[in-house]
Amino acid sequence: MADDGLSAGAVARRLGVAVTTLRSWHQRYGLGPSRHVPGQHRRYTADDLARLEVMRRLTTEGVTPAEAARWARGAPAVPDGEPAEERPPRARDGGGAVIPVGRAGPAARGLARAAVRLDAVAMRASIAEAVDAAGVVATWDAMLRPVLVGVGERHAAGARFIEVEHLLSRCVSEVLAAVPRPSRSPAPTRILLSCADEEQHTLPLEALAAALAELGVHCRLLGARVPVTALVGAVARTAPEAVVVWSHARHTADPAQLATLLSAPRRPVLLLAAGPGWSAGALPDGVLVPATLAEAVALLRDVPGSSGR
Repeated sequence: MADDGLSAGAVARRLGVAVTTLRSWHQRYGLGPSRHVPGQHRRYTADDLARLEVMRRLTTEGVTPAEAARWARGAPAVPDGEPAEERPPRARDGGGAVIPVGRAGPAARGLARAAVRLDAVAMRASIAEAVDAAGVVATWDAMLRPVLVGVGERHAAGARFIEVEHLLSRCVSEVLAAVPRPSRSPAPTRILLSCADEEQHTLPLEALAAALAELGVHCRLLGARVPVTALVGAVARTAPEAVVVWSHARHTADPAQLATLLSAPRRPVLLLAAGPGWSAGALPDGVLVPATLAEAVALLRDVPGSSGR
């Protein structure tokens, strides 16, 4: 840490909390910046940051803010960030209140902490910052996907975190929807994105639409639970060159949906079966199966008539 300390924004990013949360902890519990330079805002020192790490960790584990603040203020920090005295018991149930993110970096860990706290402001801010800095594909791979998978694992282990998944998904959708779309093109949109029949997981398609938008590529996104008859009708009306059908689970990945599209009078030139639900060996001939978001973007970026550039 620099000798002159850290700003509130820098501390918020490190902890994965909103700046407003830091201000609340300062005003309510006295956990504020202690370094003062005449004529400048106060800055956070290493000791301030260590106390805030304790506060953030304990509140994430279910300890009340007032109790967590008492421990953070009263216990001297040690090098690993633990208070020197005995820690209060963790509020744990069914695997605890921590989202596993594997080997993902600090941005994913910060987002996971904000998700557990149901801190929508911090979640949207961290996701938007990552998209602005690295783009949709890199943010999805390094930050969003690890946290979404971790939330799913926690839910599967103990039927918990439904509220976390819902709020996190909403925040991800809002940021992806805010990615600027290409200006209207005189050419018709040649890419159609759709979930399989009964498939409700739309975030990967929303990420694909946003990633294409970054490249100036137009697409239509139909959303969740699209019956094959409706999808065939949309293809007949819009005549897309490429169609992507997303399936997250095996029970929604009926290859007959794809066969119906291929036998339609206005069949797409390019048909992609995206998502872990599909079994590559059971798909009709000619269907492509992108393994990653980046691969799907690469297959679609040069579709004729889709570019706004």
